[in-house]
Amino acid sequence: MNDVRALVAALDAADYLADDRLAMAVFLAMKLERPLLVEGPAGVGKTDLARAVAAATGRTFLRLQCYEGLDESRAIYDWDYAKQILYTQLLRDTVRDKVEGQSLTSAMDALGDANVAFFDRRFLIERPLLKAVTSATPVVLLVDEVDRADPEFEALLLELLAERQVTIPELGTLRGPHAPLVLLTTNGTREMTDALRRRCLHAFVDYPAPSRELAIVLRRVPGISERLAEHLTRFVAELRERELRKAPSIAETVDWAKSIVLLGGSAIDSAAARDTLAALVKHEEDRDQAATALEKFAKKNV
Repeated sequence: MNDVRALVAALDAADYLADDRLAMAVFLAMKLERPLLVEGPAGVGKTDLARAVAAATGRTFLRLQCYEGLDESRAIYDWDYAKQILYTQLLRDTVRDKVEGQSLTSAMDALGDANVAFFDRRFLIERPLLKAVTSATPVVLLVDEVDRADPEFEALLLELLAERQVTIPELGTLRGPHAPLVLLTTNGTREMTDALRRRCLHAFVDYPAPSRELAIVLRRVPGISERLAEHLTRFVAELRERELRKAPSIAETVDWAKSIVLLGGSAIDSAAARDTLAALVKHEEDRDQAATALEKFAKKNV
């Protein structure tokens, strides 16, 4: 991928319409081998961006979904204790023979090497962050909704983000032949720490302009007329300006368009458009607002 235009074309082939600013941020993250922190409201395509980058670059896609209470045993690594116990039971006769007749101190010294052996990579359970770092092939690692995790979790990420490696006390520092391309997403539910921001490039993704959302709808909804798609995307853009509990995402715009076409609707003022608003907004009070706004919009535009 030699320039931004080639990346835009590759993302387009992966069914993601990126503007030049966002494509530039991804391009620099790839070339500089730096993590990319992607901020923006929910539903603007941040997660899809990571999937599309993986598809466009031919990399394996790995995802870590963040949540409150996430720790290193779920994000980085854990030990397969059941397997360790099984091996202990299978080897107990060997261990007994090794320490038989020895003093306690001598027995402990004799078992020192055996103890180390039980913290071998064969007993290691690799979680997404460790898989990304040690992968034999290039990967795109998505750390999704990092703002949902506790602030302490960010400290676990810093070594990976800065050095593209992971340190495990029993094994030392682990890294693979390829640096992972790391994308972190945040919906802004809390502020990211300065330490994390310093290690990342930054991109902000907002709701697309109606013209870009129109292109997405025309691509994702077979059989929709350009007139209906144009009215629909302009209405959604206006609806997002209202004080809703949750503004419609791009995916919800597409779902609404598909629902209208499925029911045979061909215009923004059709019964199909009114009856399928539940595909667009997900709270009853938002649906009431959307129904009122749709009636006014239809009168002005049809």
